[in-house]
Amino acid sequence: MSLPVDSAVSAVRAYIETHRPAFLDDLADWLRIPSVSAQPEHAPDVRRSADWLAAKLKETGFPTAEVWQTPGAPAVFAEWLSDDADAPTVLVYGHHDVQPAAREDGWDTDPFEPVTVGNRLHARGAADDKGQVFFHTLGVRAHLAATGRSTPAVHLKLLIEGEEESGSPHFRALVEEHADRLAADVAIVSDTGMWSETTPTVCTGMRGLVECEVELRGPDQDIHSGSFGGAVPNPATAAARLVAALHDDHARVAIPGFYDGITPLTDRERELFAELPFDEDAWLRTARSQAAHGEDGYSTLERIWARPTAEVNGIGGGYQGPGGKTIIPSSAFLKLSFRLVAGQDPQHVEAAVRDWVAAQIPTGIRHTLTFTGATRPCLTPLEHPALQSVARAMGRAFEQPIRFTREGGSGPAADLQDVLDAPVLFLGISVPSDGWHAPNEKVELDLLLKGVETTAYLWGDLAANWREAEAD
Repeated sequence: MSLPVDSAVSAVRAYIETHRPAFLDDLADWLRIPSVSAQPEHAPDVRRSADWLAAKLKETGFPTAEVWQTPGAPAVFAEWLSDDADAPTVLVYGHHDVQPAAREDGWDTDPFEPVTVGNRLHARGAADDKGQVFFHTLGVRAHLAATGRSTPAVHLKLLIEGEEESGSPHFRALVEEHADRLAADVAIVSDTGMWSETTPTVCTGMRGLVECEVELRGPDQDIHSGSFGGAVPNPATAAARLVAALHDDHARVAIPGFYDGITPLTDRERELFAELPFDEDAWLRTARSQAAHGEDGYSTLERIWARPTAEVNGIGGGYQGPGGKTIIPSSAFLKLSFRLVAGQDPQHVEAAVRDWVAAQIPTGIRHTLTFTGATRPCLTPLEHPALQSVARAMGRAFEQPIRFTREGGSGPAADLQDVLDAPVLFLGISVPSDGWHAPNEKVELDLLLKGVETTAYLWGDLAANWREAEAD
């Protein structure tokens, strides 16, 4: 039987405080394993990290904890079924691989020897993502202790990837291969963050991504611009015109069909974004930019979270050395990327880009357009019962209202949504100062334990409110 709210909070916090030292000691042991997926010499360490986590999850109480091999680095799967057969099924995603790190990169200490300074734990992976994966272990135990249950209130599954920092090359295939075992009503991604230490937030979606390279070829070799200039097409000029045609005068992407199917921002979402304590001048300093720029009619946060983009990532062709060289170059190239939002289909966007590029190329210029994979966008509506459960659980832990954000970047979360046909939620406690991928990465210990506390409340809230939503 569930305890009254005040007693439940007290019980959860008491349990967490009692078990905090052992929890942090275990996390430190895991952080000492240099599970750098991008460096082949660390492949044995990535495997050791997976084995360590599987063993620790069994020790936590998960009846099933397995290491799943891929053509690259291994993932970890765990499952703990509820004794309530009708409970919803939740899949938690994270990753146990980390970015490369070395003392000479600018670290004050050995990146794989955790160091606590005040309320901060410094180590590679402390925030991204081992710390945020590991808070689920103490969280589920606190949930059981506070409720008197012997199993979680939900059917709980974990999928902890080993290649996220290397671009998740085998992740979708892994999810497709094990789709039956990974089946869930909702997926929760714990590889994200909050607005700030004082403004806890829940992310509701991530943008997708399409990338391509355009190669433009004119003469079969560089030729003299005096003898042939003005009489044959120049691929560098064609590249420049292609870039110039990419946007209209209102900074909208000018590719026909690009905006097809977009899920528009709701008035409520725009209100919630506007409530966030956003300092555009500070943001510009972080961006090292002199001015904000983007699609007319949208704020900066709306542009980076909820609107699609087209960006020129690279452009080149012709002579690049000192001084002049009066040629018409034989070739030029562009590297383009397109961030997508909910409702956009990557295959449709790829086709639209192909048609648009072909229409822009002048006679006499040959072109090759190469796409390098795609990531789908994902978005969970504000009114979704699971999202509201996450917000309530965080609100209890942080003792304040929770606000909502989106993420401007892209990740493998959309594969979970696409393959499993389950909504994706984001539960993270990291803050911008944690320094993901940077020297001296850290996690705020108080926030890490708030993550523990949030999950302790979440499973019961989700079970109760999912059932009510299904009844409606």
